[in-house]
Amino acid sequence: MTHPADRLAEIEKALVARWPESRIDPSLDRIAALTDRLGNPQRAVPAVHITGTNGKTSTARMIDALLRATGRRTGRYTSPHLQSVRERIVLDGEPIGEAEFAEVYDLVLPEVEALDRTLPIPLSFFEVMTAMAYVAFVRAGLDTVVIEVGMGGTWDATNVVDGRVAVVTPISLDHTEYLGPDVATIAREKAGIIKPGALAVLAGQPEDAERSLRAHADVVGAEVVDARLSYHRAVPTSRPDGQMLHLSVGGRDFPGLFLPLLGRYQAENALVAVTAVDTFLRAEGDRLTAEQARRGLARVTAPGRLEKVRDVPPVLVDASHNPAGMEVTVRGLCESFEALQVERLVVVLAVLRDKDADGLIRALDPVASVVVAAQNESPRALPAVELAALITPILGHGRVVVEPRLDDAIETALRLASDPYDRAAVLVTGSVVTAGAARSIALGS
Repeated sequence: MTHPADRLAEIEKALVARWPESRIDPSLDRIAALTDRLGNPQRAVPAVHITGTNGKTSTARMIDALLRATGRRTGRYTSPHLQSVRERIVLDGEPIGEAEFAEVYDLVLPEVEALDRTLPIPLSFFEVMTAMAYVAFVRAGLDTVVIEVGMGGTWDATNVVDGRVAVVTPISLDHTEYLGPDVATIAREKAGIIKPGALAVLAGQPEDAERSLRAHADVVGAEVVDARLSYHRAVPTSRPDGQMLHLSVGGRDFPGLFLPLLGRYQAENALVAVTAVDTFLRAEGDRLTAEQARRGLARVTAPGRLEKVRDVPPVLVDASHNPAGMEVTVRGLCESFEALQVERLVVVLAVLRDKDADGLIRALDPVASVVVAAQNESPRALPAVELAALITPILGHGRVVVEPRLDDAIETALRLASDPYDRAAVLVTGSVVTAGAARSIALGS
């Protein structure tokens, strides 16, 4: 009998061999054909559907935790994963088990293979995973599911679902080769998750993006809920392990909320999440209570999002991979320096070749005392030497160290941060792949 871990490895190998997430086919025909063969499981459970450029995964995790705090059984589908593909499909707050993952794959595979035979290119990794998530949710008998878009919105494989609530986190430039050259065009693509009759919760957006989103909502007859009407009644208070919040949502007070995540941007994500959950419950004739909000936010985790994986010196892992995301990360770090009791930052940076490395470096320039140029194990990784060549003209020779292996780079950064009279933190960042590998190294997993 095959051990569950071995079977999981076999399945992962088969999935990865499919068309990767980095290649996009702008069509829902393939995933719709697959879900139709599976009995359209995406229609079985009420959904909250989330898109945006940055903050999608953290917001999804918060919405999930808040819904569970109301007593609901929930599922969550997010991407990409950091360490295990099972992280993408979460049931009642926990990644799907190895044996259950295999069972769902085996249920879906015959329909996948039958459809593959009719297609010029077999179904992609993301299409198969998305179908698996919807099947897993039906099998689990859940009350609500939280679905994060992989990329874009209209043509994303998740968009066979009709979210009762559609959430749009802040939009900025990313994946411009697929989504468009400006925020207005990108917003039009992302607006596709807002369906007729839905409630559209919009975070603060660039003016052009908001115009696109509201125009689409008007066309399909969706009600817009402006998350900016929710607000912080007091400035979030930083702590070494997170922050304290006092929110006003829907004209009601939510005091004494502990969010165990660093960075003011996470406080903004929490404001959107609480607004989204209250909106979802309002559609059911219910409202989110302050006690439910306290319980929900207190148990939120966000692996790879300014996640502290070591205390002395503080080591933080962050998956930021575009300039807008890195600017948010840098602001979050600066807001947390006093609470972390650090004065400077040593950065380990490893990026993918197709990303805006120059923009990432410029975002880090104001806060990094030194950057250790490294590379991750992705086939798309930018070699450390080439990354260092990009860093040097911006930061200068004295602020750059080259250490190609990520584990060696982290050790070097720890050594550079070890001065007891000038306490520093270490940030490992630049890619989701980098963040996942850094967590494995730091946590020994």
